[in-house]
Amino acid sequence: MKKFFTLVLCVLGISQSSFSQKYSNDKFPDGTEIPVWFKTYTKLQLKDLGKKYTITDFGVSKDSTKVQTVAIQKVIDKAAANGGGVIVIPKGVYLSGALFFKPKTALYVSEGGVLKGSDDIANYPIMPSRMEGQNLDYFPALVNAYGVDNFSISGKGTINGNGRKYWDAFWARRKENPKCTNLEVSRPRLVFVWNSNNVQFQDVKLINSGFWTNHFYKCNNIKILDTYIYSPHKKGDAPSTDAIDLDICSNVLIKGSNMSVNDDAVALKGGKGPYADQDKNNGPNTNIIIEDCKFGYCHSALTNGSEAIHNRNIIMRNCEVDGPSILLHLKMRPDTPQLYEFIRVEDIKGQTKNGLAILAWKQFFDLKGRPDVPLSYGDNVTLKNIDLKCEMFYKVENDPNVRLSNFTFENLNIESDKADIDKSLINGVTFKNVYVNKKVVE
Repeated sequence: MKKFFTLVLCVLGISQSSFSQKYSNDKFPDGTEIPVWFKTYTKLQLKDLGKKYTITDFGVSKDSTKVQTVAIQKVIDKAAANGGGVIVIPKGVYLSGALFFKPKTALYVSEGGVLKGSDDIANYPIMPSRMEGQNLDYFPALVNAYGVDNFSISGKGTINGNGRKYWDAFWARRKENPKCTNLEVSRPRLVFVWNSNNVQFQDVKLINSGFWTNHFYKCNNIKILDTYIYSPHKKGDAPSTDAIDLDICSNVLIKGSNMSVNDDAVALKGGKGPYADQDKNNGPNTNIIIEDCKFGYCHSALTNGSEAIHNRNIIMRNCEVDGPSILLHLKMRPDTPQLYEFIRVEDIKGQTKNGLAILAWKQFFDLKGRPDVPLSYGDNVTLKNIDLKCEMFYKVENDPNVRLSNFTFENLNIESDKADIDKSLINGVTFKNVYVNKKVVE
């Protein structure tokens, strides 16, 4: 019967995560209704993605040692010229540099198929891009979609960034200069999607990126369903391999995914600098839901910053954590005006090093001559229904340039080596049924 039920789910094209915890009176933290779009988890089907262009049918060799960027790009271009279609990576390993998907094209990676990134940066030609909260010329990703509405990546195969050479180069440079920036060492991301709407990633394995794993810039309506995102985290491994970077995006659902990387898991970005809020290239992230996910090792499960100006209506819920350094992180740059508001983290179980962290992020900050330090704000933040073991639950510093208000802690069962909670750091803080080391917080 169990096998039959699983088969029915596959036939219907519905992820098993769609049967997760239901929420009554489901609203965003600011009280607005959550649209039905967020509650629709239908999987894309290969047969519905248009004409199939299996790369080995169009001149791409099965030689796993040969870099075939040009040959694979020709398949993408051919599909686009013929009205669109889905580029299929069949079983086997196919080595490539930067690929650029076109309107009406999609990517399907078959089970047993691997699209593997070249570890030679020469295969990633510098072009207009976006990194670390600024628009600049930089290396593209392995998979790129610029202005490709309805772009999708599906299938149960793997996109492997082959990042070891890039990681080693970074750590070698950091050894030479401990203050070197992330951009000093040439590294490609795994996937970069820019100015594209109605994007869906599902089922794929996204691993070993040279830099950030998935980066979305100025995109609307993104669904990431049942993906596996991984990079190793031991000393000398995978620096700055964020799992998912949302950079000025709205309406995002991340569901049923497993993330373990050597930096932040879900990071909300959008700009940096003393006048970042006046730059047309920057902007807010709004209406983000992260649910039914599992987080292994990462610097933070959910991070606001370190290059962000405004995040609103952010929900993380019904997730398991086993190893993040921080559950919820508000990174406050002293050189950037920031507003993080209407954030809710609920129904979380597991263990982290820290629970809530609100700290100044002083790495590489630059006031660029601005005489005053811009103020930043954290407002209407709720942590609810959480069962957590950690070293320090409440890691909030007294920062004269940060204003914190209207925080609610409700139904928490916390085991923490350091149990101190300084309520004076937040203007308007509420504790309801909160226990730290089995003692109620009054």
